Amino acid sequence: MFDSTSIMFALAGGLLIGLSATLLLLVNGRVAGISGILFGALLSQEGRNWRLLFLLGLIAGGGLYWAIAPQAFEVRQDYPPLLIVASGLIVGIGTRLGNGCTSGHGVCGIGRLSVRSIAATITFILTGIVTVTLVRWFMGASL
Repeated sequence: MFDSTSIMFALAGGLLIGLSATLLLLVNGRVAGISGILFGALLSQEGRNWRLLFLLGLIAGGGLYWAIAPQAFEVRQDYPPLLIVASGLIVGIGTRLGNGCTSGHGVCGIGRLSVRSIAATITFILTGIVTVTLVRWFMGASL
């Protein structure tokens, strides 16, 4: 299931995420919470340039990975489009309710030993486990 190339890409990706989050905090004094960065880029004039550049870097990084390892981008055909759209909307609503996403709470908040972020990340993980279990049970979906 996991080969050495996949492990190396995952390790490199994790290191780059940590480095990016650290640099953003040191240089800008900002936490690398992607939902907050996106929200600020769309709805605020303050700091829009750095936010857009950060988001562009995420997209460019994904594009570079796709160019290097296209086999890693397997297209799923077995999920109904309505389920995919509903899932995206639910994640967006959860992000707003949780005052952030896994990047802000999980990557940055836990690193700062934030109790709120630790609780939010545990909630994200448990909710994901329950959701996958329910989807598999009710819809017969597989990973």
